[in-house]
Amino acid sequence: MNLPNALALLRIFLAPLLFFILTYDFEDVHQSWVNYFATVVFAIAAMSDFFDGYIARSWKQVTTLGEILDPLADKMLILAAFLGLLLLDRANAWVIYLILIREFFITGFRIVMLSENLDISASFAGKIKTLSQVIAIVFLLMQWHFDEILLYLALFLTLYSGFEYIFKYYRLKVKA
Repeated sequence: MNLPNALALLRIFLAPLLFFILTYDFEDVHQSWVNYFATVVFAIAAMSDFFDGYIARSWKQVTTLGEILDPLADKMLILAAFLGLLLLDRANAWVIYLILIREFFITGFRIVMLSENLDISASFAGKIKTLSQVIAIVFLLMQWHFDEILLYLALFLTLYSGFEYIFKYYRLKVKA
């Protein structure tokens, strides 16, 4: 087990913790403290995503397990955050539905690409999409202004990057 894969596993363990924090009724704790703690857990998990990719590439520790584990850990974290926010009525259900459908469809699609030995590395649009989702989630967790605008921006970038993966696959298959 290398460090990048261990960081992906950390995200897998932090995702249900985040969901628990968001959905458990902490009777004697002010909601702002729950928001702060959930944001800290989410931020640690989100930073582990950056570092596992950076370390895997710079230390040449990219593995097939990591190429599958990393996006799945990302989706578990995004799923925990968005479902928790949905249950707290802090996010539009349709926006969350569309984001999550795209996330799981493209994750499956990337596994198909991997099985066909096609390049599945994240595109620049995919990285911007992830950043926009992380920012939107932090604003929603903290109940800061512009959270809804940021959520819609994340939706747009999420759908755009999804279409980019489909077009990339099509171009690679046409060349083959």
